Amino acid sequence: MNVILLGPPGAGKGTQAQLIVKNHNYFQLSTGDLLRAEIKKKTKIGEEIENLISKGNFVSDEIVEDLIKSTIENLKFRDRIIFDGYPRNVIQAKKLDEIVRHFSQKIDLIIFLNVPRDIVKKRIMGRMTCEKCNVTLNEYFNVEEIELHPCGKEFLKKRKDDKEEILMHRYDTYMKETKPVLDFYANHDKFNELDGAMKMSEISNKINEILNV
Repeated sequence: MNVILLGPPGAGKGTQAQLIVKNHNYFQLSTGDLLRAEIKKKTKIGEEIENLISKGNFVSDEIVEDLIKSTIENLKFRDRIIFDGYPRNVIQAKKLDEIVRHFSQKIDLIIFLNVPRDIVKKRIMGRMTCEKCNVTLNEYFNVEEIELHPCGKEFLKKRKDDKEEILMHRYDTYMKETKPVLDFYANHDKFNELDGAMKMSEISNKINEILNV
């Protein structure tokens, strides 16, 4: 079963994708990871990607599609890929359908984690990381855990790059650009919209139920 996992920044897509990989033996396909891996391998495409990124340019859809094709055609990952945050637009969605059909596969399931703007704001702006043990807590959702934190509250620090205006702009941009993708998949018989405001464990349980049907 090939799965598309969609959701705005702060929805917890990465966390849920990792849990699916762990619990169901899937392969997590993240375009960012694919690009970084190609650069690390120092392939010809990797050098081209690094050159584009170093100049502040976007990597073309064609390069991304080539990397996705190489993953989908790999028998090791056949029918057990989770597309983490991809596709991002309708053109990519249509192309992905073409690619999976070419390799006699299909998109079996789409899961959209829908998170209200105010919850995303609290998740991002409230997160604190311990300088000693590296645990991440949230001042809005983990009040008791923060009070009882064994390392001491003084070691819990907010990230300097968590700037509200930048992060919320990313959220608004994602929701605007992804709406056509959601409309594209809305009539898919396996389209599932989940309340992303639930606790991560509750979301994970819902996803497990869907995957086990």
